Amino acid sequence: MNFPLKIAVTGGSGQLGSELKLLVSRFPQFEFVFFARPDVSLHDTASLQNIFEQHKPDFLINCAAYTAVDKAETEKDEAYQCNATAVGVLAELCRENNCRFIHISTDYVFDGQAKNPLTEDDEVDPVNYYGDTKLAGEELALKTNSEAIIIRTSWVYSQYGNNFVKTMLRLMTERDSIGVVNDQIGSPTYAADLAEAIMEIIASGKWLPGIYHYTNEGIISWFDFAVEIKRYVSSDCQVNAIATHQFPTPAKRPKYSVLDKSKMAKAYSIEIKDWKESLRICMDKLKTA
Repeated sequence: MNFPLKIAVTGGSGQLGSELKLLVSRFPQFEFVFFARPDVSLHDTASLQNIFEQHKPDFLINCAAYTAVDKAETEKDEAYQCNATAVGVLAELCRENNCRFIHISTDYVFDGQAKNPLTEDDEVDPVNYYGDTKLAGEELALKTNSEAIIIRTSWVYSQYGNNFVKTMLRLMTERDSIGVVNDQIGSPTYAADLAEAIMEIIASGKWLPGIYHYTNEGIISWFDFAVEIKRYVSSDCQVNAIATHQFPTPAKRPKYSVLDKSKMAKAYSIEIKDWKESLRICMDKLKTA
């Protein structure tokens, strides 16, 4: 490997990519190169090959994805290309170029019928097409590159991009009341914490391939999440608990998708923060932004 080791990040302008950019100065032993949509096309193998020919990375973190869950029900070709086909191509290119591959996946690979936190070995069975494409991406990555690391996460938010926290903050200023589902259970993930966990894996010098789960600690509903956001900003907006059937969406959502994080915590000695602590940090950043 060359020194300093080089880390390439696809999806560089998204939530996770943006948080990784903030960590660059904390990891001076690495050289970073970030790719956003204008820089690299997930539809063009030559464009993906150029990452390796021009930059010769030692690690590639694939944060790029098609994340419009409801639109995926109709934009199937686009969703599959970004979340599956391109992932397989990147995984293979990493193998061919002696580059270690980290790919970000989702809790949506599960059917939502579990009663206890899901481990990496639990059966997968997506309930929507977005989940189908993300599962296909996992399978293609591991089929073409057995040394890949896949990290499943859920309910991602940050100071960047579009996410639940920023949507709730906006709605709480626009409306007197809002309804939020209270029968979908999971765990939020502050993208900054996930970015740190990824960098801890890379910086550890240990490489243990396979699938891992990462979210913040805590088991809550979307309603619980919204109530805590309201409490933090002291909003007068009334937050009402509603059932999923009262808020129909084109894509079905898993009812329970809490992820068990013990495998990653043990393998890489990663301390996982409580969701309320991380939400407070993000809200402080949004307040001063």
